[in-house]
Amino acid sequence: MTTANDTARWTGWRPILGAGLLSLWFAFAGGASAQNAPAPSAPASTARPQPESASPAGPTRAAVAADRHMVVAANPLAAEIGRQILRQGGSAIDAAIAVQMVLTLVEPQSSGIGGGAFLVHYTAETRKVETYDGRETAPAGATPDMFLDADGKPLPFAQAAMGGHSVGVPGVVRMLALAHEQHGRLPWLRLFEPAMRMAAEGFPISPRLNQLIAETPQLKEFPATRNYFFDADGNPKAVGERLANPELAETLRVIANGGANAFYNGGLARAMAKAVREAGTPGTLSVEDLKSYKALKREPVCGGYRQYKVCGMGPPSSGGVAIAQILAMLEKFDMRAMAPNSLAAVHALTEAERLAFADRARYLADMDFEQVPLEKLLDRRYLAARARQILPERSMGRAEAGRLQRAALRAPDTLSELPATSHFSIVDGAGNAVAMTSSIEQAFGSRVMVRGFLLNNQMTDFALRPRDGDVPNINRVEPGKRPRSSMSPTIVLDRENRLVMTLGSPGGARIIPYVARTLVATLDWGLDMQRAVALPHALSLNGPTELERDTVIAGLAGELRNMGHEVTFVAHGSGLHGIQIVRRQGRTQLIGGADPRREGEALGD
Repeated sequence: MTTANDTARWTGWRPILGAGLLSLWFAFAGGASAQNAPAPSAPASTARPQPESASPAGPTRAAVAADRHMVVAANPLAAEIGRQILRQGGSAIDAAIAVQMVLTLVEPQSSGIGGGAFLVHYTAETRKVETYDGRETAPAGATPDMFLDADGKPLPFAQAAMGGHSVGVPGVVRMLALAHEQHGRLPWLRLFEPAMRMAAEGFPISPRLNQLIAETPQLKEFPATRNYFFDADGNPKAVGERLANPELAETLRVIANGGANAFYNGGLARAMAKAVREAGTPGTLSVEDLKSYKALKREPVCGGYRQYKVCGMGPPSSGGVAIAQILAMLEKFDMRAMAPNSLAAVHALTEAERLAFADRARYLADMDFEQVPLEKLLDRRYLAARARQILPERSMGRAEAGRLQRAALRAPDTLSELPATSHFSIVDGAGNAVAMTSSIEQAFGSRVMVRGFLLNNQMTDFALRPRDGDVPNINRVEPGKRPRSSMSPTIVLDRENRLVMTLGSPGGARIIPYVARTLVATLDWGLDMQRAVALPHALSLNGPTELERDTVIAGLAGELRNMGHEVTFVAHGSGLHGIQIVRRQGRTQLIGGADPRREGEALGD
């Protein structure tokens, strides 16, 4: 069953679808929780602007409940198609493929077949978690100094990110094909049909897509994106206007009939390589780079938290490790005694985040190229020692990375990737689950459009400066290497390895604290998924403490500053989408939540 969230929230979706330091001390010790502070009018943000900006938060929603299956995705059209696939007996993987193809069309600024993804899968029958790596790789012609100017200085980010030289080898199609081979039920071709029809017939432009087109004038610098996203007068195509993409429809038809090989070989591969090499700032992507791309199955990174097991992606994602570290450090504190928007909770979370992000910068990168001390980073004694640096009355300011013996000498990379990403969560009728986070990096990726889809700019997720003096940067560019990511698709299990939750978010480096806070909200504070994903954000990337502008949590700024926090106010662009499995009196229910900061929706039966 569903709630009123099944109805359209704007005209156009459905036609196509038919307290102080004393209280702080007590809270840390497990006593009384701090009280929420009133929200002041926050000053303008001093943080770096987010290229895929936040949309105004929507109205308060109720959690969506279902008994059989559920999809939560960033666009109602994609969520509905995913639900239709589940109704046809499709698996969670089948629905994921259909959802991603529709998102390529209706949310082109965030993800698509020209980008990469990480996928965490849970099999109900075996109670096993598997992870799939579809992260982009650097082309064979890429070099460590490719983003340096003639004076050896890093290019301005905007210059580095646009054009062919920022394009990595796309991985999402090959990854989905690998997952489908192992967990698909419906034919590959059928999973492409909804997106093919929608691309041919057109879809109504959403308010968010219209907003982001207007905020990205660089789209006019590339003929394909200018013609597609703007009218003859150079204005962004209007909200509700039907936007067809026959080129994408044909591209999807080719992949549907020929499988992933049709994307990585032949005409599509030649078109991608040609577009990259002929872009204003040409890159080196070749047909051979595409042909040789491999999606990988990797061991999940799982950490214990209270009575739960929290599993996510290992390197090249930093998400699974960082979230496991944050939660392990928080076990020192009685988080249940802290109110969600209290001073105690914000302080505990942001201090743990500083420590995790310090380790992330120093130690995490693609494990196939770097010696990542994974076991040591997740060691409970190491993390208990790290947690002892968290003081209840004072912020540590900027954290230093932990000292690990026999770790390779590498310069840390403090680069924070940009938030143009999408996440969806799915549970099918057999209890199998998917958490998948997909990205083309910044909004509209490289701006290079080919055959109806946008290519990523994930090469700028590598360190733009390849070395610090004579010490190489751990996340430097190397041919075939996968850039470090913060994408954090997450699956939570109970002591019996039964599914508890599937969760994730877009948001660049902020994904990690977004997901960590939501896990605390559900597992410690007992919030349902919808209330958890709607909580105001407070986080640190080992820099300022960021408070979400114009929310109740912004009222903590004065007290946090008194504790030594440097505070900034940010309009956050999270897109948390999750599903809880609730078991009561022999009955199992799925409870879905979609972040009100984006256009997502939870749909189930």
